[in-house]
Amino acid sequence: MDGSVDNWGMSNTLNADPAELAKFSELAHRWWDMESEFRPLHMINPLRLDWIQSICPVSGLRALDVGCGGGILADSMARRGADVLGVDLSTKALKVAQLHALEAQTPNVAYREVSAEALAAEAPGSFDVVTCMEMLEHVPDPASVVRACAELVKPGGWVFFSTLNRNAKSFLFAIVGAEYVLNMLPRGTHEYAKMIRPSELAGYCRQAGLDVLRTSGMEYNPLTQRYSMSTDTSVNYLFATQRPLKD
Repeated sequence: MDGSVDNWGMSNTLNADPAELAKFSELAHRWWDMESEFRPLHMINPLRLDWIQSICPVSGLRALDVGCGGGILADSMARRGADVLGVDLSTKALKVAQLHALEAQTPNVAYREVSAEALAAEAPGSFDVVTCMEMLEHVPDPASVVRACAELVKPGGWVFFSTLNRNAKSFLFAIVGAEYVLNMLPRGTHEYAKMIRPSELAGYCRQAGLDVLRTSGMEYNPLTQRYSMSTDTSVNYLFATQRPLKD
């Protein structure tokens, strides 16, 4: 495993919200605590990974996880046989991801502190699979991240996104319910204005040259305390997109 972390300085042009980075950096040491604020991510990770696998089995492929945080998805893709690079702009979260990979002896996973846009300029068309999960709603310019992901994937490769819809139901479930009633997430984790409608994300994908081929929803049942994949995209939803072989 490559344990190096590249240091990229913050600048006014970087597509990142310092407040968002600080928020997640403060919680970084709890990424792999299954009963912490990140418990929902651990609960949905098998579902989203199985969904990705059903469309594009990752074994033997070069995969990139944009906004990898503490490495929950990156680590699991590596354990499914992918050669994985996880990138993020939170130094603390990346150190936690590296430490976990060392302790768990996860093969073929590396982490870098670099933006998707900078990596796209450095290594376009380098990955068979790109994932960007629960990240777009935390950046100032999500369309820029989508473009970078499109540039990073090889022609014929897959790009997977997941984010939160922006509507009254999503506000009620994802913010009021999850953050204030059920206390599943820290208060302030999500901002309603930054949520993204599927039509908006589809537009970003088309503008970036990606074909949206599959969509799925994800629902939470507070009675059983379980998540499940569904056709309901009104709150959490996922896109499977593909870069055409010929742009």
